[in-house]
Parts: sequence; structure tokens; C-alpha cells
Amino acid sequence: MNIFKKKEKTVTASTARPTGGPETDKETKAIMDQYDKGVSSLRDIIAPSAFKVKTKSIEIDGKFATTIFVTTYPRYLDTNWFASIVNFDIEFDVAMFIYPQDSATILKELRKRITQVSTSISMQAEQGKVRDPQLETAYQDIEELRDRLVQGTERFYQYGLYITVYGNTEEELDEILSQIEVLLEGRLIYAKPALFQMEQGFTSTLPLGHDALAVNVNMNTSPLSTSFPFVSSDLTSNSGVLYGINLHNSSLILFDRFSLENANMVIFAKSGAGKSCTVKLEILRSMMFGVEVIVIDPEQEYRYLAEAVGGAYLKIAIASDHRINPFDLPDLGEDENPESVLRENITRLLGLISLMVDGLSAEEQSIVDNALWETYALKDITRGARWTKPEVPTLQDFYNITKDMDGGKNVAVRLQRFVEGTFAGVFNRATNIDLDQQLIVFNIRDMEEELRPIAMYVVLGFIWNRIRSQLKKRILVVDEAWIMMRNEESAKFLFSMAKRARKYYLGVTTITQDISDFLGSKYGKPIVTNSSIQLLLRQSPAAIDALSEVFYLTDHEKFRLLESDVGEGIFFAGLKHVAIKVVASYAEDQVITSDPQQILAIEAAKREMAGK
Repeated sequence: MNIFKKKEKTVTASTARPTGGPETDKETKAIMDQYDKGVSSLRDIIAPSAFKVKTKSIEIDGKFATTIFVTTYPRYLDTNWFASIVNFDIEFDVAMFIYPQDSATILKELRKRITQVSTSISMQAEQGKVRDPQLETAYQDIEELRDRLVQGTERFYQYGLYITVYGNTEEELDEILSQIEVLLEGRLIYAKPALFQMEQGFTSTLPLGHDALAVNVNMNTSPLSTSFPFVSSDLTSNSGVLYGINLHNSSLILFDRFSLENANMVIFAKSGAGKSCTVKLEILRSMMFGVEVIVIDPEQEYRYLAEAVGGAYLKIAIASDHRINPFDLPDLGEDENPESVLRENITRLLGLISLMVDGLSAEEQSIVDNALWETYALKDITRGARWTKPEVPTLQDFYNITKDMDGGKNVAVRLQRFVEGTFAGVFNRATNIDLDQQLIVFNIRDMEEELRPIAMYVVLGFIWNRIRSQLKKRILVVDEAWIMMRNEESAKFLFSMAKRARKYYLGVTTITQDISDFLGSKYGKPIVTNSSIQLLLRQSPAAIDALSEVFYLTDHEKFRLLESDVGEGIFFAGLKHVAIKVVASYAEDQVITSDPQQILAIEAAKREMAGK
């Protein structure tokens, strides 16, 4: 007893405040109460400025909300039946309250219930009435539930499901509410609005854990498990290539881009986010299915991949021996109109000349158009003539014709540096490459900065002629596409290819890290909308708002893109999108790596092996 008193004394001495009598305590309490009134609490910070409760809704700072609760469920519930509500593109809150019940108590109630049902069935049989399927089904369900409760494979719960939806007006709120009720009733699930209890309903769906409505339904483990709300999209199919792992459910993202309305793809990522490795992986895996791949490589990132698979690696530069004649024509198909093909080629060349001379006036466009027709006529290629491997003109021929035309001298002067000046020999010679490999890489890294858009334009024109000549499953990869988007003519040509690629069994992959330049072009967003697949990897804070506007990203998705690791992001395919992590095997990693340190180690290992 003495020990207890000592402890009590000690605690009192350490915790109590010194007081000066009852009057002093009252004064201190009054001061503390007054002080507390001036301190902002968490509730003060998050509380709305206005809150109006109505019969069918509540108004919060000018926004309207209403709460519904589910009252009736069907006999069977499908797995993920709640996914249609979770994925519904509206603003809403959901609360689920699950109360476990004592199995022994439930078994007693079920025993009474089974006795009542059994008696009803017996009485109907004695009276000679037709059997009642509802009573027989209830009898079977109760007996099955009793067996499972006794075996411990099921438990019994009371389950409350409340949904609060939001709208900017009461009319919009009613419309959204009707759509949700239709989705639920399509699964024979019926809900009611919390009339005259809107405040309790709203409170119940706040993250406070307070069930102010207390509207619950009896449910056992199996149907309750189907209500699990955290569902994720799935992009696993029976065909296609492996793009990565679904971060939501760890499933494989296997997808065939050619199964969509078009096979185009855009990739947005900051430097070092893993976009090149991702594309190389897709190239490597697509080639296993016989797909031909053509790459425009501005930074010599695809060299090791081309060497590893025995592809063609072509360097397009002033000092290179590889040449492409922009005046080349595609092989004519049996059902193709020569005039239409020639018109299309001249339209493309008109854009190229405009790019070379830094723009053409309306008068100069007419002069250049006329000069292009005459240039082809010089080699007997006219509107009505069919050709088979013709001798085509060069930029030199076009220059000679233009400088002698009325009004063409100014154009010829601006074009002179590509024919007789510093850049002579790059674009004015006959094509000397013949490609028959499954992977073809055009490297333009060593091309002068101002010539890069022109080089990419010429290469794309050469590729387009190849694609038109032979129908085959192909992927065209345009890396650092923002270079082309800086000029209207080159951006227009790239968009034209993306728009028409489906007809020629082609998928265009557009990659960029300079998102502002790409989306700033009037052809940037159309290229995105004409791509059935979009891949967003790690982004910089400066670019995330522009992407959010185009892809309608949620705050969570924006945070994921800002904080994701290398090779992680969001994969959009058709109407679905999932969080993705790109994963390569060890052998694939040795081929696709862009890490300079790893590349040097691989080269050193090769030299060591060669020395042995």
C-alpha cells in the first residue's frame, strides 16, 4: 500500500501544474480557452466555406453532391462487378463498411430460417400445391451457407456500400446519378438516394470511417469478395510482343500494335528515362516475328543493335559515301496510276525545296512546281508514262532548269549551296544504297545541325518509296522527331506518313524528348491522336502540364511520371492505359544498352576476345 501511494505521489508531482488555488485555476482555464479559439486546427483548414443541406443533395462551395446506398443485390455477383463504377469518368467518393458477425449466432438464426422454409415446403406438398422454386432455392442456399460456415471456408458479414457523386449543377448531378443507377441496375443491383439524410450520407463517404447512414446488407465471404474495388486494366493478349510488366497487378503487357485501328506509336520522355532502350526492345522482339524495321537515328544509338542482328547501318553525312537521291520514284504497282504517283512525289519535293531555301512565297511555289514537272520530263517521265526502274533526275537537273526560268533565279541562288556550294554532293547525286536487311538504320548524327531536318526529310521520302513499292509488315522509328517538328514542311510530311501508314501495313513510332517543340507544332497533336499507342516515361516538371492537357492525366498519374524510375511510365493502348515497367533480359540488355560506361566495357571485352 505504501508503495502504491509513493507511485501515485510521484506521478502527481511530475504531471500536475502548480496552482495557486481555485481562482487561479479558473483564470488559467479561461486564458487557455481563449487561446484555443485563436488556433487553427486541421478541421478549420479543410472545412468548406459554405455547406448547405437539402432534401436530395448538399451544396459545398458552389458544388453539388448526393449520396446513394445499395439496398439489393442479385443471387450471383460477377468478379469485378464494381469495375464499371470505379472506371466511370466522373468525380465521386465510395465508402464500404464491413462488419464481421459471430458465426455461432448466425448458425442459430440460419437453423431457425431453414426450419421455417422446410415447414413451408412440407405444408405446400401436403396441400397438393405446385412446388415453389423460390422456396427450394432458398433452402439450398441456406444449407450450403450453413455447411461453409461450419467448415470455416466462409464467414458472415454486414456490408454497407455508399456512393457520393458530384456535379457543377443539380441538373448535371441528376444526369450522373441516372447513369450510375443504369450501370448498377444492369447487374440487378439497386440503390436509393439518402433522402433527408444527405449530411449523414456525405459524412459516411468521407475518409473518417464513420458509418452515419448504417444501411447494411447481410453478405457472406464469396459475394463480398467480388466487390473489391481496386481493379486495373489488363493488356495481356494471345499475340504480340512483350512491352513490359503491369505495375498494378504484375501481369505481362503482351500486345500486337497491328491489331489496332492503326499501328502508330508516340513516346514522350525526358533524357535518360529509358525511351531508346524501350524502342530497341520492341524492335528486337518484333523482328522475331518477321517484322521489318527502319530507324532514323540522330544520335548513333542503334549501331550496336544493327550490328548484333546483322542489319544495315548507313551513315548519311557530307563525308559519307552513302547517298540518297530525293528525286527517286517508287516501283509502280499494276493498279497504280503513274500520274497520281508522280503528283505525290512532286508534292513531297516541293516541301523539300521549301525546307532547303527556308520558305517559298506563293509565286515561288508555282515556279518550283513547274520546274519539278520539267525536271522529270527531262528524263521522259511525264504524266501518262509508266516506268520500270527509270533513270531519274537529280537536284542538279532541277537547279539547271530553275535558274533559267523567269522568276526562278532567286530560288536557284538560295539552292546553290546544295548543288555547287558547301553542301554539294549530299543531296544531288544518284542513290547508291540497295537494302535487303530486316533492320535498316539511317544515322544522321554527323550531319550538320542545320541540315538534319533536311536529311530526315530526304530519308523519310526514300523510306516512303520503299514502303509503297512492296506491301510488308514494317515499323518505322523516327527518333528525336522534334527536329522535324520545328519546320512546317517536314512536320506536315511526317504527319502525312503517320496518317497513311495503315494502308501500307506500317507502324510509325515517333520519339521525342523536347515535348514543347513537338506539341507546339500544329501537326504535333494530330500525330498523337493518329497514334493508337502512346507511351509516357519519366517527365520533367516543365513538360508535365502540357502532357496533362493532351492526355487528360490525373494528379496521381502526373506524380507517377515525375517520380518514376528509368523504364517506368504509363502505357496507353486504345481505350486502356496501365502503369508499365519495361524489363529486359541480360542478353537483351547487352544489345540495347545506351549507357556509355556499359558500351565501353562491351567494346573492351570484344577487343580482349579478338586478341585471344
